[in-house]
Amino acid sequence: EASALTYSIVETAKANGVDVYYYLKYLLMKCPTSLTSDEDLEKLCPWNPECKEALDELHRQHQNAIFDAL
Repeated sequence: EASALTYSIVETAKANGVDVYYYLKYLLMKCPTSLTSDEDLEKLCPWNPECKEALDELHRQHQNAIFDAL
């Protein structure tokens, strides 16, 4: 059951053109504090523009950290 849920999340992210790594990271950061209402859950969906903006920011932070390490 857990594997099926994970597979579903990964495939949904792929279908929406979202980087799976950053999407899973985003979910793990947000889920413990964002499961209070349907609106909050909607914000976590990979097709939501707010989610896509957050994922872009995670990606930028990661790229900056790599650049700073050089």
